[in-house]
Amino acid sequence: MWEKERRSVATVFATHGAASGTFASRLPWLSDHLQLSAGKLGIALLMTSIGAITTMPFAGRAVARFGTGAVARTLICANVAVLVAAAWMPSLLTLAACTTVMGALGGTSDMAMNAQGILVEKRLGRSIMSGLHGTWSTGVLVAAMAGSLAAHQHVDARVHFAIAAAVLAVAVSWGTHSFHTTAADVGLAEERKEDVPLFVIPRGVILLIGLVGFCGIYAEVASQDWSSVYMHRVLHGDEAEAAFTTGMFAFTMAAGRLSGDAVVGRLGAATTVRACGVLGALGGVLVILARSPLPAVAGFMLIGIGVSVVVPLAFAAAGHAGPNPTMGVAGVATIAYGAGMAAPGIIGGVADLTSLRVAFCAVAVLAGMVALGGGLLGRNAPAALHGGEPVRVAEAEVLATEG
Repeated sequence: MWEKERRSVATVFATHGAASGTFASRLPWLSDHLQLSAGKLGIALLMTSIGAITTMPFAGRAVARFGTGAVARTLICANVAVLVAAAWMPSLLTLAACTTVMGALGGTSDMAMNAQGILVEKRLGRSIMSGLHGTWSTGVLVAAMAGSLAAHQHVDARVHFAIAAAVLAVAVSWGTHSFHTTAADVGLAEERKEDVPLFVIPRGVILLIGLVGFCGIYAEVASQDWSSVYMHRVLHGDEAEAAFTTGMFAFTMAAGRLSGDAVVGRLGAATTVRACGVLGALGGVLVILARSPLPAVAGFMLIGIGVSVVVPLAFAAAGHAGPNPTMGVAGVATIAYGAGMAAPGIIGGVADLTSLRVAFCAVAVLAGMVALGGGLLGRNAPAALHGGEPVRVAEAEVLATEG
């Protein structure tokens, strides 16, 4: 029964990722359709972060009142509807309005599905968060490949988005109806909605974990949103090659996350994060130095591996740090997503002043910073391992308390 629920949560993660990947894969179409420069496109993408940071701190209260399933289902379905509308926008101003709403809906639903993932992880007594985020990346990959195929066949993005939205709405509705585990079921405090702060402000260790998450998310979002544009404008690839680059980035990120739980179980969270940070930094350098498409694709693939486990381990560490998973996740996400999702706008602004190559220097540097902060995620690792064997939930709680 609990494995079935894990698969349902994974479906919701994949749907959420597919919505993001669908939008990212057709950014060259949107840019050309509205004749947007890199800076103007960056403004539209920056509004995503503004929408997210405005609403994510309220996620704890929303989940406490309506439940993770209702919040995730309603907001993801609304998000894919706005995705369809974005393709019809006639100007930068109206596109920015759509991306603001998409950020608000996507960010808050992200908190709900991660909170449910942490509850199911606690129920199962083993690490599953990296795998769940792997399914999110798989959703991005599949959507990016579909976007590449649509671009190659010259399918209008408005038609593409409408078909994708219908499929994703059905998938998320099925997945969220199988959410059963609650905080009370796994021994966490059952809090009334009036006991949950209306606005979550990250402090202490949550703030530090959030800073590590910021470095990883900056590199992830910058690569996901700008890899296709980088290939198209800097290395002069066509739209299909540009979308393929986004897909390859998503592929390695998905592979890293799907295998992440096993790797963390063998090496520990801190060592895994440090190694991934080094790979991500090398990938960033390769992208900056590339003069042809192939090395750039390899660089984006390394960045994908490098950032793969950062977000799931940051969320898991924060979610296991207190009695309310949603509040911990929302606290980390406020700083990590709030700052990291500003990456598209920063990249676009720097690109307008200098070039996209220079803008991606920050990606290489921040990926390297992930390696320095790996210990923070290791101290709150979600799956307690002892002698190579998983520790039962009750024992894990004792170890966490003593730690």
